[in-house]
Amino acid sequence: MVGLTCYLEQIQTGAWDIPAGYLPADYFQGVTMAGGIAALLPPQPSDPEIVGSLLDSLDALVITGGYDVDPERYAQQPHPATDPPRADRDAWEFALLAGALDRGLPVLGICRGAQVLNVAFGGTLHQHLPDVLGHSGHRAGNGVFARLPVRTVAGTRLASLLGESVDAPCYHHQAIDKVGDGLVVGAWDPDGVVEAVELPGESFVLAVQWHPEKSLDDLRLFDAVVQAARSRGDGRGPRHG
Repeated sequence: MVGLTCYLEQIQTGAWDIPAGYLPADYFQGVTMAGGIAALLPPQPSDPEIVGSLLDSLDALVITGGYDVDPERYAQQPHPATDPPRADRDAWEFALLAGALDRGLPVLGICRGAQVLNVAFGGTLHQHLPDVLGHSGHRAGNGVFARLPVRTVAGTRLASLLGESVDAPCYHHQAIDKVGDGLVVGAWDPDGVVEAVELPGESFVLAVQWHPEKSLDDLRLFDAVVQAARSRGDGRGPRHG
């Protein structure tokens, strides 16, 4: 059972214009194609009891892409290009991540998820990459994903899963700046931008800045988190007494 965080935004469909929780289907298709069961986790009150009860029903957590993390969480003022804060989603995902780490749940972060992981460990973000790099090649705009040749770091979990390089579908204008305490870089792109981080050790805690759900002909990351979930579930017995 793999929980995936999702959006809470105003959505138009047919005659309806309403706030709704949603997630692009390719995220949970990646989980189900890898043999997992996907459960969507819309933002809701991040009370420890609620978070704990939910996490006790899961075998892994995927923190998905979305709007920018509130810069206040890493002690910066917002850049003009930074999205307005989604305080409800920030609070929910940081609480879920903390609880998952406490329980030893496997965690996979995707795009925003990599940034959440990094900030949770005390890291910071570049708020607008074009200011740093002088180009917008990481986010082409209009829903078009750029493809970047990302190189993994030898000896990391990511390298063991993906080999030396990956043709990564990217759509981000922010990225990791200072790496969080205890995390290690798992991949770089040709511009020197951090494209993945992970937590060393036995627990599966890995996050990529790109969007593996946009390349479902390559399920290696989804396979890895589902296998980690299955391995953990096999060793802990029933969830309920």
